[in-house]
Amino acid sequence: MPRSLAVFEDFDPVGTQSFANAVTRFRERNIVLPQFNELRDPSALTPDLIEALDRVAADDADPVNLFRVHWFNTPGQSLPASVPDHIELPTELTGTDARIVVALGNRFPMIGAHKVLAAYACLAARLITGRFDPTTNRAVWPSTGNYARGGVAISKIMGCRGVAVLPEGMSRERFEWLDRWIEHPDDIIRTPGTEANVKEIYDECNRLEADESNVILNQFSEFSNHLGHYAVTGPALESVFRYATSNRQARLAAFVSASGSAGTLGAGDYLKDTFGARIVAVEALEVPTMLYNGFGDHNIQGIGDKHVPLIHNVTNTDLIVGISDRATDQLDVAFNTPAGLRALDRQGVNPELAASLTNLGYSSICNVLAAIKTAKHWKLDNNDMIVTVATDGSELYNSEREKVLRRDFPEGFDDSEAEHALTTHITDIITEHVLDMDETNRNRVFNLGYFTWVEQQGIAIEDFERRRDQTWWDDLRPLIDNWDARIAEFNEATGARHRQ
Repeated sequence: MPRSLAVFEDFDPVGTQSFANAVTRFRERNIVLPQFNELRDPSALTPDLIEALDRVAADDADPVNLFRVHWFNTPGQSLPASVPDHIELPTELTGTDARIVVALGNRFPMIGAHKVLAAYACLAARLITGRFDPTTNRAVWPSTGNYARGGVAISKIMGCRGVAVLPEGMSRERFEWLDRWIEHPDDIIRTPGTEANVKEIYDECNRLEADESNVILNQFSEFSNHLGHYAVTGPALESVFRYATSNRQARLAAFVSASGSAGTLGAGDYLKDTFGARIVAVEALEVPTMLYNGFGDHNIQGIGDKHVPLIHNVTNTDLIVGISDRATDQLDVAFNTPAGLRALDRQGVNPELAASLTNLGYSSICNVLAAIKTAKHWKLDNNDMIVTVATDGSELYNSEREKVLRRDFPEGFDDSEAEHALTTHITDIITEHVLDMDETNRNRVFNLGYFTWVEQQGIAIEDFERRRDQTWWDDLRPLIDNWDARIAEFNEATGARHRQ
C-alpha cells in the first residue's frame, strides 16, 4: 500500500484516544503549546509568560522553553529582541558590493540550532490532529544531527520519548549532547557512514516502523517542516530585511540556504511570495546531486545529499550552487583561530565583526559562500540584498576542527596559511558550479526525487507528481492558521497555565 503524504489538515478519525491521552499528559505536566503566530511574533508574549521565561534557563528541559523556539532570542535575555540577531558581512570580506545578511540560528534554545523549530512543527502538528500518543508512542527523529537533537529536546519537554537516528560519523559534540538528554541509551541509534549516508537512515527508520509504537517524524518528508519555516522563519527574515534597509534601501534579491531537509527553503517561498526574492538551494560540491546527478561523500555537516527531499519545492527554486567542504573546513579554522583573526584584520574586516564569525558552523559558512557566488553570478550590486541563515555555530565543530588541523595543517595554522585560506575560498571564489533553474532543469531535478520517494519509500506516484504544481504548495499555507486554532483548542482542553 502506498504511503500518503505527511500533510496533516484533518483530525485522524482513529486518533480520539491518542488525543485524549495527549490532553491528559499535558494537563498533568502543565505543558502549554505555543501557536505559530506566537513564534512568528514573540513581541506579543504576555507579561506572565515573560516572567516565567525569566525564571528558566534557555537550555533547560522545561516546557516554558517551547516559547523560546523562535528567531528573536538574545543571549542572557528573557525579553524577545525587536529583530533577530544577525550580521551583515562587509565588502572587505565578501568581495562583492551586494549586501549579505546572515540570521544567527545558534540563538535557538536547548540545541543552539534552528532545527528545534522544525522538530516542534513536526511533533505539534501530529499531537493536535490525534496522530501521536505521548503515553504509548516513541517519536523517531531521523537526521544527520541537529534535527535529531531538536527532536529529542522537544520530545522531552513535551513529555514524550524521543529516539535519535543519525550517522555514526557525525561530530562528537552532537553525541555528547544526546548523551546528556537521552534517558534510554538505546534511543540513540547510530547508522553507518557520515553526512552523505541518508538512505541508511531511511533504512533504519523502515526497520523501526515495523513496531507500531514508533512514529517516524522524517524531516525530509514531513511538510510540517516546510510550513514551520514558511510561517516562522520567513517572517523573521522579513523583519531582518526591513531592519537592515530602514536607513539604506535595497532590493531583496535572493534567499540562500543549503538544501539539507529543504525545510529552511520554505522561508524562501515566503520571501518570494512577499518580496519576489529568488530562491537559491545549495549542496556540497563533493556530492552534486542537483547540479550533475552526482554522488559521493562530504563533511558539510547538516545539509544532507544524494537525494532530493520530498518537501523541497523544486519548481519554485531559481538557482543551484555547489560549495566544497574543503572551503567550509578551512574557513572554520580561519574564523576560530588567532591567525585567522589577524588575517581578517589585515583584510580590513572590523575586529568585532570578525569575532562574530564564530557564530557560523559548517553549513552556515556554506550558505555564506553560496551567497557570495550568487551575488557574483547575477552581478548584484549595493542596491541588492541577499539574506541567508546560520543554522548553527562553530561550537558544534570543535572536534572536527581538530581533525582538519591535523589533516590539512600538520605544521600548524600560521598567518600564511590563514591568508591562503581566505584568499582561496573567499577572495578568489568564482562562479563555477552554479546552475540557473530554467523549466528544463527544474523538471530534471524534480524527477530525481522519483527514485527515493516512489521506488524506495513507497509514495504514490500521483502524490509525488502533484508537488510539481505551485497551486498545490499555495494550498498548504492555510494549514498554519488551522493548526493555531487547534493548538488554542488543545491548550483550552488541557487547562495548562504558565507557572506564576
